[in-house]
Amino acid sequence: MNDTDKIRAFTDLNTWKEGHKLVLMIYKATDNFPKKETYSLIDQMRRAAVSITSNIVEGFSRRGLKEKIQFYAVSSGSLTELQNQVIVSKDICYLQGKSLQNIQNQLTIVQKFINGLIKSAKKVHYA
Repeated sequence: MNDTDKIRAFTDLNTWKEGHKLVLMIYKATDNFPKKETYSLIDQMRRAAVSITSNIVEGFSRRGLKEKIQFYAVSSGSLTELQNQVIVSKDICYLQGKSLQNIQNQLTIVQKFINGLIKSAKKVHYA
């Protein structure tokens, strides 16, 4: 790893970058939901999406392994919550087609990155 590849800030983490893409996708998709969902499904989905990246950031800033992994696990929990909300949105026909497919693909990508982040944190700690 050369000097330019070093992770200096949370914005250097690929996990955060992919999570941030997901946040933007959710905000854009929920803009098209009925206004009656503003304080229910829209709000829940946006909060869950932002929680994913916020907990990645919080975990990144922690020095202790236990704390770091706890925040990454909370991030994973928020992602699972969002997966459920996407299913609900699909089933009531708020999310469909390419938008739905792109979000589902991004959810999978982010889950893999979070799992990798947890494994990496454990590996560095026990190395």
